[in-house]
Amino acid sequence: MQPAKVYFTDFRTRPGRNIIKKFRSLMNKAGLSDIDFEGKMVAIKIHFGEPGNLAYIRPNYAAEVVALIKELGGKPFLTDCSTLYSGLRSNAIDHLNSAMKNGFSPLAVGCPVIIADGLRGIEYREIPINLKHCQTAKIGSAIADADIIISLNHFKGHEQTGFGGAIKNLGMGSGSRGGKMEMHSSSKPRIVGENCTACGICIDHCSQQAISLSEQEQAMIDEEICIGCGQCVALCRFNSAQVVWGQSAEVTTEKIAEYALAVVSGKPNFHINIINSVSPNCDCWSHNDAPIVSDLGIAVSYDPVALDKASVDMVNQAPFLTASVLAGKGCEPGDDKFTLIHPNTNWRKGLEYAHRIGLGCLDYQLLIES
Repeated sequence: MQPAKVYFTDFRTRPGRNIIKKFRSLMNKAGLSDIDFEGKMVAIKIHFGEPGNLAYIRPNYAAEVVALIKELGGKPFLTDCSTLYSGLRSNAIDHLNSAMKNGFSPLAVGCPVIIADGLRGIEYREIPINLKHCQTAKIGSAIADADIIISLNHFKGHEQTGFGGAIKNLGMGSGSRGGKMEMHSSSKPRIVGENCTACGICIDHCSQQAISLSEQEQAMIDEEICIGCGQCVALCRFNSAQVVWGQSAEVTTEKIAEYALAVVSGKPNFHINIINSVSPNCDCWSHNDAPIVSDLGIAVSYDPVALDKASVDMVNQAPFLTASVLAGKGCEPGDDKFTLIHPNTNWRKGLEYAHRIGLGCLDYQLLIES
C-alpha cells in the first residue's frame, strides 16, 4: 500500500494571504474539489464545543468549507450527535442553542445546522459492518443519510483515547446516544481512593447516579450502573477518577474505529485537522486547560488514519509549553505528550486497529504548503 498523502500548512501569514486563504488553497491542493458535489447532501461532521470551553474550532473555518462546497454544487450542513452524558448538548434543543452561542449559526457559517440523531438522540440508522465488536453501527440519521462526509476536527488530547482527531470525531461523534453507549460501555473508570477528597463533583455530574460516597468518605462507582461515559474522569481535579487501560479500554478505541468506518464506508469523504489550541482534554467539557504546544497548523487528507498519525507525530515532535499540564513531567521534544498526560490510554492501539480494518493507512507522506 502506498503512503497516504497528508497536506499541511502552518499559521504563518503575509499581506494578501491570510489563514482563510491558505486554508482554501490547502483544500484545493489536496483535491477536495475532485469530489463530485453537484446536488449532493454533504454532512460536515464537527464538534460545536461545550459552552464554557473555548478551544473548539472557530466558525470561520466551517464557513470556508461550506463556501467551497456550495461553489462546487453541494448542499452542505454542519452536524453532530447528542452527548451521552449530562451537559448542554445532550438533546437537540440544548445542542443547537450551544452551537449558536459558540458562533455556529446558519447566518455565520452559510448553511443549516442539524443535530443528526434528532430531538432526543434516538434517530439513527443501523449500518451493517460485521466487525469484531459491532455487527451494526447506530449512526445519527442525518449523517447516515448524507451522500458525502467531511470531518472538520479540532486536534487535542483526550482522557479516554489519548488524543481526539478525525477518527474520534467520526466514530464516537457520529454515534447516536445508543451508539455512544455501545462504544463507551466497554471501558469504565475507577476511583483511586487515596486521591479522593470526597468533593462530590463526580457525584453531582454523573448522569446515571452511579457514583456515591462510601463509609470511608471516598467516591465509589457502581459498575452495574456505570455506562463508561468518562465525565467523572474529565471533572476530577485530584486524579482520583481514572481511565482503566486494559482490554476494556482497548475495546472502546476499536469500537470507535468501527463506527468511523461505518460512517465513511462507500461514500466520498475528506478530513481536516485544525492543530491549534491543543488542549489536554476533550472539547466536551465546559472548561479547557492551557494548550500543550504552540499552534502548529492545518492538516488535510482523504485518509483519516494517516491524518491523525501525522497530526500526533507533529504534536509530539513540537516543544511543549511550560505553562501547560506538561510542566514538571520531564517532557522533551519527541516524547509522547498524550501518553504523558493520560498514562492509562494507548492511542497507538486505536490507530493500529483502524488501519487493520481498512479505515486508512498508517504510512503517510507529508506535503508542506506555504
